[in-house]
Amino acid sequence: MSSPKPLKYASCRALPDEFKSTQMTDSYRYQKIARSRIATFDIFSIGLKKHHINAMLEFDVTESRLKLRDLRKKGIAISFNAWLLKVIGTVINMHPEAAAYLYNKKKLIIFNDINVSMLIEKKINDTKVPIPIVIEKVNEKTAFEITQEIEQAKSQVLHSKDIVLKKQSNFFERLYYHLPGFLRRLFWKLLLKRPKTAFKTMGNVAITSVGMMGRINGWFIHKSVHPISFGIGSVLKKPVVIENNIKIREILNITVLVDHDVIDGVPMVRFLDDLTKYIEKGKEINNTNAWH
Repeated sequence: MSSPKPLKYASCRALPDEFKSTQMTDSYRYQKIARSRIATFDIFSIGLKKHHINAMLEFDVTESRLKLRDLRKKGIAISFNAWLLKVIGTVINMHPEAAAYLYNKKKLIIFNDINVSMLIEKKINDTKVPIPIVIEKVNEKTAFEITQEIEQAKSQVLHSKDIVLKKQSNFFERLYYHLPGFLRRLFWKLLLKRPKTAFKTMGNVAITSVGMMGRINGWFIHKSVHPISFGIGSVLKKPVVIENNIKIREILNITVLVDHDVIDGVPMVRFLDDLTKYIEKGKEINNTNAWH
């Protein structure tokens, strides 16, 4: 009986310094994690401890998307996501407690502005990474203005040391990514205990639109440290009963996380009811200064 053949290992390839002492075979490879994702790990960890209520909703956006297409034919380009930001900002402005921070056990702090934190995918050193951006005062801007601001952020040239859009990273923001995990999570805990600083740093609303990248028939449950956040899903054609007739409509899936520490169930339902009306009726689409 012949003896088993010895295992063959590939020669060690060029590796980052932290991996040079590790032998590498053809069966696996190393891939460096984007620096901006480190904050995502920490936000998920802290978000697990928040008292968020999950609402998994469907919105009929057939008429709204038709209005957006009509505007494009007239030369006015408003992105679907930018319009959603505008609608969310408008409805939260009607129900400001939905985006309030818990100041202490006896009172909330409600900001006059609606500042929305979102991620934009950027290419840095031939690698696509998510970079955070805060769109300020969406309640005062038009959907067209928000569209332009997002497009400008997408076209902004970034370097490997940049971690946020629209401003230069300061020393402490860059230092954050070199701290051990327990210190980074401590930073988030301290930040959330200082609502004014938290609002200035990350706004009071978060939006993630990962579902818009494909066609997913469902919802994804995200995590957040914001008082309210929205997980934008896919738009799919589905049969809907309208006046006892079955019609094919364009349906948007959205997951909404609402902090139960700052808003009770009944006000939350009123907020979601108004949000549904504004989204399905295409409110704020024609409210644009692009006509002038």
